[in-house]
Amino acid sequence: MERRQYKLLGYNIDLFNTQEAMDYANSLIDSSSSSHIVTINPEIIELANKNENFAKILNEAELVIPDGIGIKIGLKINGINTERITGISFAKNLIENASKNNMPIALVGAKPHVIEKTKENLKKEFPDLNIVYAHDGYFDDKNTIYEEIKNVSPKILFVALGAPKQEEFIYELKSILPSTLMIGIGGSFDVWAGEVKRAPEIWQKMGLEWLYRTIKQPERFKRIFPTLPFFVYNVIKENLIKKG
Repeated sequence: MERRQYKLLGYNIDLFNTQEAMDYANSLIDSSSSSHIVTINPEIIELANKNENFAKILNEAELVIPDGIGIKIGLKINGINTERITGISFAKNLIENASKNNMPIALVGAKPHVIEKTKENLKKEFPDLNIVYAHDGYFDDKNTIYEEIKNVSPKILFVALGAPKQEEFIYELKSILPSTLMIGIGGSFDVWAGEVKRAPEIWQKMGLEWLYRTIKQPERFKRIFPTLPFFVYNVIKENLIKKG
């Protein structure tokens, strides 16, 4: 399956719909090397613009899905109408697929009680899910964690350490693990553990999940503003330059 990509502000974004992205992810799982899925949003692009190594990691990822509503807006400004694929929903699709096909998975990130509750809730939802490894995000020795993950050989690894830490963690692991699909999913464990409530479905469908979370967690306001409007401004500027 061939990738269809668009370069937005210097970063490649795949233009798959959800089913196509899942099919492509499955092809990566079946490949003989490890791979990295990035769930990109304007905040991640802002971080990458300040961190050359992080930018390199993003552009070397095997699949980059348009997570943030800002990415969908940015693509729309460039005449591309593509489906927004939220990282948390896509990760849950991967978990459901793993459960159906007996694929071993691993979880890394969040607080100790959150990772335990995440495991418990996922097993309730997917009784056949084979979780071969789980570790919280509070550790000093990455190499020990890398070795432990390598020893259990998961087919899919979910990392919730926040950007750019989770992407850097995955990038280092790519050269250590023989054949594992890895995805960074930020605060998803907090949602799965029941610590944070996800936006109602109507908010999700309207692309306003970010607004719902900001209302519920006002401290997020500083992260989103001025990042989102500044991102849109830069996309419009880039688009005008392209048109000459």
